[in-house]
Amino acid sequence: MFEAAIGFAALLVLIFLRIPVAFAMMVVGIIGFGLIVDWRPAMISAAEAALSTTREYSLLVIPLFLLMGNFISRAGMAGRLYNASYAWLGHRRGGLARATIVSCAGFSAVCGSSLATTATMARIAVPEMTRLGYSDRLATGSIAAGGTLGILIPPSVIMVLYGVLTQTDIAALFIAGVVPGLLGIVLYNLTVGIITRISPESGPAGPRTDLATRMRSLAGVWEILVLFVAVIGGIYIGLFTPTEAAGIGAFGAFLSVVLRQAASFSEMVAILYETVLMSTALLLILVGAFIFANFLNMTGMPRQIRAFVDGQGYPVWLVLGLMMLVYLALGTILDSISMILLTIPIFFPLVQFYGLDPIWFGILVVVVTEISLITPPIGMNIFILSSMVPKVSIATIYRGVLPFLAADLVRLALLLAFPALALFLPSMMR
Repeated sequence: MFEAAIGFAALLVLIFLRIPVAFAMMVVGIIGFGLIVDWRPAMISAAEAALSTTREYSLLVIPLFLLMGNFISRAGMAGRLYNASYAWLGHRRGGLARATIVSCAGFSAVCGSSLATTATMARIAVPEMTRLGYSDRLATGSIAAGGTLGILIPPSVIMVLYGVLTQTDIAALFIAGVVPGLLGIVLYNLTVGIITRISPESGPAGPRTDLATRMRSLAGVWEILVLFVAVIGGIYIGLFTPTEAAGIGAFGAFLSVVLRQAASFSEMVAILYETVLMSTALLLILVGAFIFANFLNMTGMPRQIRAFVDGQGYPVWLVLGLMMLVYLALGTILDSISMILLTIPIFFPLVQFYGLDPIWFGILVVVVTEISLITPPIGMNIFILSSMVPKVSIATIYRGVLPFLAADLVRLALLLAFPALALFLPSMMR
């Protein structure tokens, strides 16, 4: 336990020194393993972790879904989705904020990245909300919160990482995220409604759009609907695996770019290059996580924690609640991927010991990770949004996300109290 504590401390120091998380975990894992056992086994263990990770077939999902998201961004689907949402919701108080949240959810369904969702919607929504006189707090808060849906509504890169780390069915994780994602949309829209009821001037209603225009706006988002139904629907009915679904989604997004002539040849090359960079970074992080996990296993920390919890006779609800509190605390200092990779090797043995459903626990982890994306002082969505809207102070953005943080905590409580919200759809899968 003492060696593991030193390892965690060293890792946090390296991260705060701005050493990339992947290399920080590799360095601490190899050195720690070498000091406990020997240097030759440490190097062999690291090499085996790298080889086994790069040969993991399920990880093909990551570059394919990233490629799909990059193609979709280039095809301009986000803008058309926002226009359609605004046509149906813009005439209500806070209508633009509601449309932004719905657009974030729709874009998330074919993107899988919270940061990309936040950056894309900030470019589209902020100018419109500023033009209609929305308060900076509501405008930025709705974008930052809506962007968090990117890691919950499938496809989700975080779910893939969790599935690989815990050997949990990725397809079931994707399907399990649908209802909690929809619940998030509903709670966020209720939050906007409460804010605008208390302060109507913060989100004035826009002009009403006629029915014909509304129907025409839906014609601009048919590609997103088709891609989502093909990818998630195909997984749900057992037509193909997540990897095959990712390939179909990437090809469909590619066809949309080509048919709309949305990118030149050089821009297509740039999209592929960006996808390679993002995929390589995530793969390196995962390799580092496995190397660090091997070091933790050698220290015996997971076994000692499980033995301690068993000896104390703590009830499962207390242990689960403490896990959630740890995630909420870590969210104030670490990014979402670092949280997942650092904690799963420690917490998942407890999940297995208590017989908790790994799919349900995975959804809980993703929801808490969502909260971390908008939690001070380090909320990645907030920093992305701040760079996109420099005229708005980061303090204003923080105040804007507080009501949405409350909505997230309500959703977390509901998922803890009613596991069926996450497990009903996976139980019906073929």
